Amino acid sequence: MIMSLLLPLLAHTATPALTPPDVSGLPPTASDSQPAKRRRPAPSASKPTETVAAPAPDATSDRLQTCLHQAQSDPDNAIKTAGDWLSESKGGAKAFAYQCLGAALAQLGSWQEAEYAFQQGREVLPVTETVQRARLAAMAGNAALAEERYDAALASLDLASTGAVNSGDNALIAGIAIDRARALANLGRLAETGEALATARQAGPNNADAWLLSATLARREGKLAEAQGYIEKAAALRPVDLEIGLEAGVIAMLSGREDAARKSWKSVVDADPASPEAQIAQSYIAQLDKP
Repeated sequence: MIMSLLLPLLAHTATPALTPPDVSGLPPTASDSQPAKRRRPAPSASKPTETVAAPAPDATSDRLQTCLHQAQSDPDNAIKTAGDWLSESKGGAKAFAYQCLGAALAQLGSWQEAEYAFQQGREVLPVTETVQRARLAAMAGNAALAEERYDAALASLDLASTGAVNSGDNALIAGIAIDRARALANLGRLAETGEALATARQAGPNNADAWLLSATLARREGKLAEAQGYIEKAAALRPVDLEIGLEAGVIAMLSGREDAARKSWKSVVDADPASPEAQIAQSYIAQLDKP
């Protein structure tokens, strides 16, 4: 019976690209959940990354925030708002209108168009605006990730990574490294995925996603002791998390610790019984309960 459970766990498909990142263009504090997509929906992303917020100068900050909130609630009209803003702006000032336009297009699930808008926002900024250019490149990469165009995503994320490293912003470096790891994992470039996640852990030691994805990668590579260390760190940073609980159970089961696996999976079911993660966890528990 145990072997019948271990086989599907060995083929467990929770890759380091667990979810595409948020591309709403909203700051993390204003983007607590991924908005529903009305066209070409991508898999949902429950956790925004560190890379979504491009801060505006004080003179345009209120306008940008108003436009971004409209993009979330009324994306069709936000596209018009952003278009009007673009038509009256010049040079680098267009970047914020492009950011809003990209956010509205992402809300509609028009990922390629959103990617282009974010890219244009980056291009109109002077090269001295290192952080802002990096964030907009990351948004473009996120949009490509959401549509599973991993080569295109990586091209933008590589640009973002260079800018982030030059900026010295560790939170930004970690967030972009995680996004790069997602793209690389989906391209089957696991050695480079590991390097990206090492960068994320170093730059963002308190970023639970960096440790969770590291655990997933190590488990997929059969490095169960490393995976256990990583997942324990992720759980310490985010004690109640369905993905972490599910992954912890998989690692425990593959390591021969059935009681620990059951406990982890039960915690997932108890936390949110209706969630997809809970349904997976319940199916594993049911197999353990078979005589």
